[in-house]
Amino acid sequence: MVQLYNLHPFGSQQVVPCKLEPERFCGGGRDALFVAAGCKVEAFAVTGQELCQPRCSFSTLGRVLCLAYSEAGDYLAVIEEKNKATFLRAYVNWRSKRTENCRVCIRMLGHNVEAPFNETYKDQMSIIEMPLSEAPLCISCCPVKGDLLVGCTNKLVLFSLKYQIINEEFSILDFERSLIIHIDNIIPVEISFCIGYVALMSDLEVLILKLESDPKNGESVNHQPPKTNNPMKQTEDVSNETLQLESDDFVICQKPMELLGEKSSQSGISVTLESTGLADEKTKYYHVQHLLYKRFAPDISSYVFSDDIKLHSLQLLPIYQTGSLTSGRKNLSQEKELLSLFCFFSLPHVGYLYMVVKSVELMSVYQYPEKSQQAVLTPQFLHVIASNNLQCFTVRCSAAAAREEDPYVDTTLKACPPVSMDVCALRIQLFIGLKAVCHFKNHLILLTKADPEAIPERRDSPKRLLSRKGASGKLKAPSVAEAGWNLYIVDTISPVQLYKEMVDYSNTYKTAKTQSCIHLLSEAHLLVRAALMDAHQLEPGEKAELLEAFKESCGHLGDCYSRLDTQHSHLALPYYKMSGLSMAEVLTRADWVLEDGSQKYERGLIFYINHSLYENLDEELSEELAAKVVHMFHAAEPKQLPHILCSPSMKNINPLTAMSYLSKLDTSGFSSILVTLTKAAMALKMGDLDMHRNEMKRHPEMKLVCGFILEPRLLIQQRKGHIVPTDLAAHLKDTQPGLLVASVLGLQKNNKIGIEEADSFFKVLCGKDEDIIPQLLVDLWEAQLIAGLPDVVLQELFYKLTSQYIWRLSKRQPPDTIPLRTSEDLFHSGRGSKAETSPGAYILKDVCSHSQINACSHYGLIYPWVNVLISSDSLADKSYTEDLSKLQRKRRFRITWRTFPKLCDSSLPRIPPSPHRFDMSVCFGPQSL
Repeated sequence: MVQLYNLHPFGSQQVVPCKLEPERFCGGGRDALFVAAGCKVEAFAVTGQELCQPRCSFSTLGRVLCLAYSEAGDYLAVIEEKNKATFLRAYVNWRSKRTENCRVCIRMLGHNVEAPFNETYKDQMSIIEMPLSEAPLCISCCPVKGDLLVGCTNKLVLFSLKYQIINEEFSILDFERSLIIHIDNIIPVEISFCIGYVALMSDLEVLILKLESDPKNGESVNHQPPKTNNPMKQTEDVSNETLQLESDDFVICQKPMELLGEKSSQSGISVTLESTGLADEKTKYYHVQHLLYKRFAPDISSYVFSDDIKLHSLQLLPIYQTGSLTSGRKNLSQEKELLSLFCFFSLPHVGYLYMVVKSVELMSVYQYPEKSQQAVLTPQFLHVIASNNLQCFTVRCSAAAAREEDPYVDTTLKACPPVSMDVCALRIQLFIGLKAVCHFKNHLILLTKADPEAIPERRDSPKRLLSRKGASGKLKAPSVAEAGWNLYIVDTISPVQLYKEMVDYSNTYKTAKTQSCIHLLSEAHLLVRAALMDAHQLEPGEKAELLEAFKESCGHLGDCYSRLDTQHSHLALPYYKMSGLSMAEVLTRADWVLEDGSQKYERGLIFYINHSLYENLDEELSEELAAKVVHMFHAAEPKQLPHILCSPSMKNINPLTAMSYLSKLDTSGFSSILVTLTKAAMALKMGDLDMHRNEMKRHPEMKLVCGFILEPRLLIQQRKGHIVPTDLAAHLKDTQPGLLVASVLGLQKNNKIGIEEADSFFKVLCGKDEDIIPQLLVDLWEAQLIAGLPDVVLQELFYKLTSQYIWRLSKRQPPDTIPLRTSEDLFHSGRGSKAETSPGAYILKDVCSHSQINACSHYGLIYPWVNVLISSDSLADKSYTEDLSKLQRKRRFRITWRTFPKLCDSSLPRIPPSPHRFDMSVCFGPQSL
């Protein structure tokens, strides 16, 4: 379905000052426009808003039947007719032709130019003759490499663009016939070529091929032309069959068919490659891949004009990688990197747009309000001309290319309007007598001819129209010049200006809460996105303006999805992210009040706020906005309220306001634990310690641990990439350290926090430097040892504990807090535990076993330093005795000193050197060891 909006995509209009009535015209590059009439070609310069200025004119060797311009190489390819014979020529260095009577050099394809002629070639136009064994029917230039593809009867000929180097300072453009593509059973009427992709079209058939340059993926090409049957015999057979069918008044009409991908090779059209290039050619095509075959069947229920059942406007549109172009102007087109490719073709009343790079699929179908004559596809629009109007449709090329370029599109990070979204018509501009159209940059070239008298056309029999061998391949001579013609240049307005008009237009749908608002804003977003993908044609100021419009469009789409209750309301999150708006700005611009004065919060806004608060954004909401958020979730998602209050962004919430909403919640199941812990945190924030203790006593400690596991941000938060303990965690450190350690252990066991994060948490909580190990962290390590966490490398854990015990003993450094477990606790807790049977739980065995101690060759004889550790001076404090007892109790875990040196093996995880790594040789000297 095509939606219609009355917008104004067209801007200024001017007339091309042609001297003769145009028959053919084309444009391209930065400013080139060519107009052909008879045997003369006029070249014009089209620059910005200035008037079109004549640049030069030159005579061709024959009447121009078809012409195409290539920006790569800056040449004009022309099919000419003279004495009922057609020729193919390329006009190069045409910008050097100042006057019509200037000298012109004519040379043959591949002709070696001698060095004395270099100065002559620099300052004069050259005509390159390209001989062909068959008459050329159509031509197409590759927009990236500048290669020329020529369509003939049953074959395509590829001429590769190259440069002849005359000397170090000068080279001339030339061509080489490198490949012949033999195609049976189809006569090309139009062709299009782009970086190995070939599209050809007959009256009712379209075939898209890809020339592969990898010899491993297919058979090698033939170097001899394929054998064919006698063409005279084929012609006689076809003629006899046609006469027989006509005499019997039968009409053979083939069924419509569409074959995609590999299935398109079953179309019955034979394609073979014949290599004619040199062996050292850089790009060689070895085999062909079929991408698409589509055949249409005309409606023969009534006699119709021949043009009513013919295809037209075949075109391949490339979109390049953003930012892959250099700033230099020279050879700009050769530095483009293909991102995506699209193919368009049209019947008089229906147009088809396909994507053909990674996968072949139909993107859009365009229904025209009246019969079309020609169409041109651009990255932003599809322009279609009818007899008396110019129609402008939107396209989905940028939406498809965005998904090819960025893998994060269609995630919670980024979004883009879908390719399947309905297209729309932006404008139907009246023009009298439109005949032809072409496009380059932001210019539309329109040819109009007024028909003073309507001349009835002869209607052909449908039987003759359906013949594949019809006369469609021949270019008919133009009719006698009619009075009243004009060649117009119509400029499309800047993308930013049209974007603003679309946004203003969408405001009419804003209060209606319909999908039309989203649709029109999506069109505006794709318009800006398409302009940014063509950024190599933009000035720095224009690109900055487009980027600002892009962010603004994302904000508008986020508003729509957050306000409207749709199945895609979750898209509010990625669009708001892409807009660059802060959470406070989104909350400020959100419209919550309905027409009846009530308030309703749609799913899109709830989803965005909820997800943003979970992302630990470094943004703190004001007290007023935080209160609005609490009110919002209490009304829409009450179960999420405890989680919302634990977000760092809600730091400024009034605890009295939070307590009032928490008191209204239904406390059942695990939600009651979360509500209790959140109330305790708020009571602590209020300074009400009695209320805090009462809340903490509502549930046993094991359930409180489950509550912390459900919401880790009650204890640990992240701000600007750093771990920050909460006020509740600091209070538990002083009042309930065992609950705190058990909760962090539970978070580790449920993969809510990593090992290094837990270590950093306790160091920050206890206010210790990176080199100081607090006792609470040692308590956590001992708890990990008993719990036998699966993600903990036990060898490393034992090493850290042993190093800490020895370091404290050697430095006579008591623990900063009372240890939560004694050596007896560790012994009894370790019996039958997972740590006892874990395969990695072996470092110490019996410290008093003299024979096993002396078996350790890595540290030498350890027994002397054990005597030092157990001397009376070292046991002055009870904590020293406890540390040594824990060191000895390791034997209960079936740990042997014999395997202790394995910790230093390079194959095991190593801990970076730190002061808590005890070096016995430093403390006791090598003699004592």
